[in-house]
Amino acid sequence: MGIFDIIGPIMIGPSSSHTAGAARIGQLARLILNDELTAADITLYGSFAKTGRGHGTDKALVAGLMGYGPDSIVIRNAIETARKNGIKIHFFFSEEDAGHPNTAKILAYGTNDRKVEVVGRSLGGGRVMITSINGYAVAITGEENTLLTHHKDVPGIVASVSRVLADEYVNISNMRVFRKNKGVDAVMIIHTDDPITEACKQKILACNPNIVNVMTLKKV
Repeated sequence: MGIFDIIGPIMIGPSSSHTAGAARIGQLARLILNDELTAADITLYGSFAKTGRGHGTDKALVAGLMGYGPDSIVIRNAIETARKNGIKIHFFFSEEDAGHPNTAKILAYGTNDRKVEVVGRSLGGGRVMITSINGYAVAITGEENTLLTHHKDVPGIVASVSRVLADEYVNISNMRVFRKNKGVDAVMIIHTDDPITEACKQKILACNPNIVNVMTLKKV
């Protein structure tokens, strides 16, 4: 057990699960959108839906979506700040079982009709897990630099990407592949010791014709 597990994150209260975790889910959703936020439809499940407003979950999610961390005082007035900046926010409260009591689904909109759907869970102590991006099962904690590839489910993808990372002297800490449709398409998640540069990202995108898209996320 580390000191973080004992004292928790530096944050604007009152709850590490409902506030700090929610802010980090919002931050990761913003990174995944990779664009200026113009609007968001946010659905809360379980405990988030029942007690989230009282714990500031709604404000924390919006603050994170605007790029503010769990320790930012912006959380207290995040919804008003978003509206003043022309960002349209809509909340929905669901009684469905999302598989975890602290779950949020964010449909985030950017410029030029760009949008992304992200599902995240707050695991306690400020820790989070992104479990879905646009319907693809993933497992992203935001605690490490992350590379994602969306690719056709064919042999050779792992070797191609690993070769580029080796040539760029980027060390892989762990790797996992998620299949949405076996033999059709898949998502690979690679955690690395160092951030992936834009040049490296472009080399990965070009290294194999079966790679459809590449996304990089810095740790938050």
